[in-house]
Amino acid sequence: MPENTRSRLIARKGAFQEALLGWYRRNARDLPWRRSPSLYATVVSEFMLQQTQVSTVLPFFARWMEALPDFAALAAAPEDRVLRLWEGLGYYSRANSLRRLAQSLVAMPEIPRSPGIWRQMPGVGPYTAAAITSISFGEPAACVDGNVVRILSRLAADPTAFRDSANAAKALTPLASQLLPASRPGDHNQAMMELGATICLRRKPLCLLCPVRPFCAAQELGPEAFPRIAAKIMEKRSVVRAWCVRRKALLLNRTFGNARRLAGLHELPTAEQLGLATSDVRRLPLLARRTRTITRFQITESIHAAGFDGKIKGHGEGAGGSFVWVPLAKLGSIALSGPHRRWIGEILASKAAGTD
Repeated sequence: MPENTRSRLIARKGAFQEALLGWYRRNARDLPWRRSPSLYATVVSEFMLQQTQVSTVLPFFARWMEALPDFAALAAAPEDRVLRLWEGLGYYSRANSLRRLAQSLVAMPEIPRSPGIWRQMPGVGPYTAAAITSISFGEPAACVDGNVVRILSRLAADPTAFRDSANAAKALTPLASQLLPASRPGDHNQAMMELGATICLRRKPLCLLCPVRPFCAAQELGPEAFPRIAAKIMEKRSVVRAWCVRRKALLLNRTFGNARRLAGLHELPTAEQLGLATSDVRRLPLLARRTRTITRFQITESIHAAGFDGKIKGHGEGAGGSFVWVPLAKLGSIALSGPHRRWIGEILASKAAGTD
């Protein structure tokens, strides 16, 4: 980062903080975790907002808070219920981590306030620890997520070519900390995130409306050129899944509870999990083909009517999970991954209409 650009910004940090906070007081979105603030609401919202947009989170947050209103209720909730409430938000390990976090907190004699201690809690990284402790306890910890990376790199016109977003966040954290005010650090952090979400957009930023435009060194160079982060290299993958129905029950694979992703969730089994040759399953009737993106993978999944001939280990364990027969009438009561609930619903509707 050019030292003169950074130095000028830090030298004017008082005026920068005042302009940013003044704008935030006038323009902050009316969000439920701000309307009725509490440590629990802040923790739940921060977990849900990881890699997820506010508009997507809102209905899930309302449903969650009604069902599990505090840490004690969450800690005591069965895993299946927690996953069912989370279903559709994706990145399901967050739900399991949030439940384990609640269990840890209710067992403690007092709630920790230090960002360092929070970073040791389940599912809590540097950003989440800073957000929770600055907002709830006024701890002077700077939040640096993708929005803040974008703002800081533009303010300083930082020419660094970052390897990835995590590398950029780490490199820009010292600047974020230097700009953080000693008083009301939580409001400052929320103002930075709000600015990135509503004004300092990745594409077509609303620079004429930006409250900190006078401090931005990227104005003359073009804000969209920053930050300079290497593009993700997408990898294509294909998955072949089997649709097996027996006595009005659907065969599903339930992922083990200690899995890194999709822990405790049900999905249609893959040919590999069933011990079947992918080429053999591909030749069976195609019921659906769908594409989805997970991190850097673009995955095409095909679902084939495999039937049941007694050779499938329906009551045994597959790779990464265990097989269960779920009555079609009870599919609504189990935790499915969001895409699979949608695909299963579409296939059942197609069969009911006789169009498959």
